[in-house]
Amino acid sequence: MRTLFLGSPPFAVAVFRRLAASAHRPQALITPPDRPRGRGRVVERSPLVELARELGVEVLQPADPHEPSFLDRLRGFEPEVLAVASYGVILKRELLDLPRVCCLNVHASLLPRHRGASPIQAAIAAGDERTGVSVQRIVPALDEGDVLLARERAIGERETAGELLAALAELGGEALVEALDRLAAGTAEFTPQDPAGATYARKLTKAQGRLDWTLPARELDRWIRSVSPWPGARFAGTKGREVGVVLARPAAVAVPPSTAPGTLLEVDPRMVVATGDGALELVRVAPAGKRAMSGADYLRGARLEAGQALPAWGAR
Repeated sequence: MRTLFLGSPPFAVAVFRRLAASAHRPQALITPPDRPRGRGRVVERSPLVELARELGVEVLQPADPHEPSFLDRLRGFEPEVLAVASYGVILKRELLDLPRVCCLNVHASLLPRHRGASPIQAAIAAGDERTGVSVQRIVPALDEGDVLLARERAIGERETAGELLAALAELGGEALVEALDRLAAGTAEFTPQDPAGATYARKLTKAQGRLDWTLPARELDRWIRSVSPWPGARFAGTKGREVGVVLARPAAVAVPPSTAPGTLLEVDPRMVVATGDGALELVRVAPAGKRAMSGADYLRGARLEAGQALPAWGAR
């Protein structure tokens, strides 16, 4: 089918690669303009753009995909389907009406669960045992379109959001190609979502990486994995410096009833912190501007001892 692909990295990269290798090779990639990144604010080309150029697919990077002259350019492709994966722009009616057949979105959850911007992180944080991808018809409402097909997989016991994203992107590419195969063959069937099962995953902010020791250890463990690699879990260290958490796990340690959350229970040979329910071992941490190290090594450098409380946010 004549297809235009709209997406942005990282999720869209594997989806696009799989689509480009299929019978529905996209006529063009539509992706946001490259933007300055990092401390030096250097403009770096998107890995999705690099892949498209490597594969010989035309690249279009409009500041506004709804601008009339750009819509006219897209009409020149005479597309049958717009395929979308993590494009990051809310599509308006004038764009949705452009393809002859329909607009399809690859969403990284089993809809209607975890509609919204951060479904992968939400699934891990919620303790879901399984998740997947859904290929849905795009409608002018948040992820409410009928589902053409869904593919499911288990969430690994220690899987991070970054690892799960990579796996779901591959699965999403396979699902999108199968969906297009069904459309081309005239066998596609769309199933309405059950609104009673809908949950929503709001866009993450950097502040949401800050750990709250009053939460239960198991919940903190899931949250740390859900915000890896971005925005990254962090706690307040000494001298007002944030410390990133690279790896953590619940610890089978008895916590005295009077112990305040955030209190150090063990400092050598491991770093164990009291939480609102149970204890959490911080296996590897990364102080600001330094390499990752064991929790015990960090505590030795920070000169913190068992029984002391980690600084509260904003404390010096």
